[in-house]
Amino acid sequence: MQIQQLRYFATVAELRHFTRAAEELNVAQPSLSQQIRALEHELGADLFHRARGNITLTDAGEALLPVARRILADAETARREVLEVAQVRRGRVRLGAPPSLCASLVPDVLRVYHDRFPGIELFVDEGGSQDLVRTLAAGGLDLALIITPLGPGAPALTTTELLQEDLVVVSSPAEPPPTRRAGIRVGDLRGLPLVMFRRGYDLREMTIAACRAAGFEPAFTVEGGEMDAVLGFVHAGLGVAVVPGMVAARSGLRVTPFEGRPMRRAIAVAHRKDAPPPRAARELWGVLVEHLAGTEDLG
Repeated sequence: MQIQQLRYFATVAELRHFTRAAEELNVAQPSLSQQIRALEHELGADLFHRARGNITLTDAGEALLPVARRILADAETARREVLEVAQVRRGRVRLGAPPSLCASLVPDVLRVYHDRFPGIELFVDEGGSQDLVRTLAAGGLDLALIITPLGPGAPALTTTELLQEDLVVVSSPAEPPPTRRAGIRVGDLRGLPLVMFRRGYDLREMTIAACRAAGFEPAFTVEGGEMDAVLGFVHAGLGVAVVPGMVAARSGLRVTPFEGRPMRRAIAVAHRKDAPPPRAARELWGVLVEHLAGTEDLG
């Protein structure tokens, strides 16, 4: 008894027509009929009453049909399971992440993932959330770490929040602190020289929006840099910057938290709503969650 024979039998039983079943299976009708006959011969019983324009199941056929369906379902499950295993032994995962996360969270996560799945090639697309959302929606990424909420008109994505991260102010240890207090308020940024990210950075938009909500326009000494450049400019004493806590902790700069109501950003993992990520990407998602569960609360 072969899986193919059971598939042919189940399709004829469903459609009650040999010709339509052959078309559905994309096989020649004589070949399908031959396989059904071979199955009947092996079982020692007719499975169909054959009459012109009227195909019905015999008692033997009625008994076999639910068993055949279970076998076919189990065979499909086995096929998927083997494919899933193969996907985490070799292949590629395409991850998108903002530069701030590429400088903090992502390296540790990828190290753990690579240790577990050394056969998977890792591709990282570093960019702003808006750019990553467009690339993800177009099928260029399997997963993306993005800053939520998504803006109006964003593509249909499934997002799962991973953490809330505090933003802090960093300044050069060689320069006077931005405030004499242990913490800083958004209003204290009025008049302070700010080192600002290039346009398209979520951190830029969040900082400017917070300053305007506090009633002032921020003053930039340098703007247009990526994360590494911004940290370098701050270290050189050109000004202060608002950056994520995870980045600040690794920067070697003076870190001043916000007082009262902190500035925070929500980080989520996203994938296309109409295309679940492959097994290898889901395993990376799991490593992300596991890593975050093992770290201290970031806000």
